[in-house]
Amino acid sequence: MDITELSKKILQADRRALARAITLVESARADHRAQADALLSELAKSDRQALRIGLSGTPGVGKSTFIEAFGMMLIEQGLRVAVLAVDPSSARSGGSILGDKTRMERLSRERAAFIRPSPSQSHLGGVARRTRDAVALCEAAGFDVVLIETVGVGQSETVVSELSDLFLLLLAPAGGDELQGVKRGIMEIADMILINKADGDLKATATRTCADYAGALRLLRKRPQDPEGFPKALTVSAIEAAGLDQAWEEIQALAGWRRENGFWDKNRAQQAQYWFAEEVRQALLSRLQTSWAKSRMADLSAQVAGGAQTPQDAARDMLLGLGVGDVDPSGAP
Repeated sequence: MDITELSKKILQADRRALARAITLVESARADHRAQADALLSELAKSDRQALRIGLSGTPGVGKSTFIEAFGMMLIEQGLRVAVLAVDPSSARSGGSILGDKTRMERLSRERAAFIRPSPSQSHLGGVARRTRDAVALCEAAGFDVVLIETVGVGQSETVVSELSDLFLLLLAPAGGDELQGVKRGIMEIADMILINKADGDLKATATRTCADYAGALRLLRKRPQDPEGFPKALTVSAIEAAGLDQAWEEIQALAGWRRENGFWDKNRAQQAQYWFAEEVRQALLSRLQTSWAKSRMADLSAQVAGGAQTPQDAARDMLLGLGVGDVDPSGAP
């Protein structure tokens, strides 16, 4: 693959080249990883930035419907929108449905939109391991807004905050769990809570649910990266496209305030540090996937099971065999 030519096409907003590049960065093959790293380094010189918006919510809350309606509204305003949707992978077969594109039929037909579903594989936190690389590729391709839809599993999806500039949490009216607003975890990283399906018979219920969450958010400790009034809760209807304009205005206001007060650049710098540490962790874990490591793990595991070694001693032997050095498993050198 000609990395220079591929890079040039991505910078020219070639959608097919962008799709090929995302396939490349998602590959686990060693030769593909080397090409992907070279491509990302080349594209980083363009220094293009998009507004990265993470979005999560429980299954059935209407994430895909919201993204389609929200994306269509942004396109009508002259913006280019990329959607990176992460689907859960089966723990047994490893497969994913990857049906987000079919659920966003109108948006998928727009030339100003790009939709890419990806499997989460074994990566925890609601996003795929290479989603960050896919975001960087979309930015280089000149998209104005990148929407990152997580798998929608609940409280554990905090990794998305390390990918996005703003994080939206989509909730359904009368979910029976309004007091979850005071819990830590995913609620603590949300910049805005959107109560979807605020239409028809559920409109009044959505308004009450919104008030409950607004009250709960006031109990959380104020974060330095938030101006007065944030985080906040709003009602929206993806089906009727109601409240989307207000949500976009609030998103722009928050993003603008963070840019002006230095939190935007600070946040991105901290995210870069996080992904550096994550790359080191993943590289070390990959050394456990070699045939020698698997065989040695099986031998040591049998010794531990038979009482011939303690777990601590076996772990030390394993680390020494990997060339990590004389490291105590507890963390002390």
